[in-house]
This record gives sequence, structure tokens and C-alpha cells, in this order.
Amino acid sequence: MPRVDAQRNIDALLAAAKEEFAAQGVDVNVRAIAARAGVGTATLYRHYPLRSDLISAVFRREIDEVAAAAPMLAETHPPLEALELWLQRYTAFVATKQGLAAALHSGDPAFSALPVYFEGQVGPALQKLLESAESAGAIRGGVDALDLLGAVANLSIPPPGSRDPARAYRMVALLLDGMRFGAGA
Repeated sequence: MPRVDAQRNIDALLAAAKEEFAAQGVDVNVRAIAARAGVGTATLYRHYPLRSDLISAVFRREIDEVAAAAPMLAETHPPLEALELWLQRYTAFVATKQGLAAALHSGDPAFSALPVYFEGQVGPALQKLLESAESAGAIRGGVDALDLLGAVANLSIPPPGSRDPARAYRMVALLLDGMRFGAGA
């Protein structure tokens, strides 16, 4: 377990990297990340010697946050609303990953475990929401969590020339409307 000050630096670096990656993509200058975090570049490199280490750490933290949102939403909302709110949360997660797909497919060994980690965390979280919504008769049966995650990711890719940040949310809402077809049958 890192010391309190070291953990504070790690938290600041990951938050700053997340913001910079969302705004500039994963190729952003690490000095900008360190400056936003209020630490020196030596501190950044002490915790994350390679850019891929930082990208991986940010992605893992975000995966954990997305997965953790599912049971919290399920506790506080009806099944369909919980699913809808979680899909909006996941859409926001996907929409802020400029350049991440290229980095993940770069062959860098730092990224090799991320797809399995993602599927192992996010897939079961979504599956529980889907099962709850299906049991409530709100969506049709047989929706596979990993298929839905892929569909949302694909719908979140803006078409060439598009700058409409709300498009992905509209597309995912249409997908959810389609999942309602045949519900309770």
C-alpha cells in the first residue's frame, strides 16, 4: 500500500491523465498531465515509467468505476432505468477514449491484459442489469452483455466530420428502444 502522499500523487496523476486523454487523446504530452496533477514529471515517471503504464492505469481505474456504477444504480432505480443510466455512463466512458483503440492494438505488452480485465469487470456488471430488466419484463430476453458493450462502442464512434457529442447517446437510446421490442413475451 503506498504512503498517503504517494497515493495522493497517484490519484492526482490518474485524474489529470483521464482529463488530458479525454481532451487531447492518449498521445498528449506527459508534462501537461504532470502540470495538471500539480506534480513534477519525475513524480509521474516514478509511478508510471512508460506512457503505456499510465494509459493502462487510467483505463483500469475507469473500468472499475464503470463496473461499480452498475450495482449502485440497480439499488437506487427500477431495472430499466438502472440499465438506461448505466448505458449512458458506459457511452460517456467510450466516447472519451480518443486514440485508445490504436494504443490497445499497438502490441505493447502493458495492454495485453486489459481486454480480459475489461470483459471480466464490465461484462458481469452489465449482465446483472440486463437480467434484472429482463426479469421485470422491460427488455426482451437473450441480450448478451458483451454483444451490447460492442454495439454501444460502435455506436459511439462519430462518423467522419461529425462533431455532435450527443449523437452517441441518441444512438444508444435507439438501441435500448430496440431491446424493448418483444419484452415480456
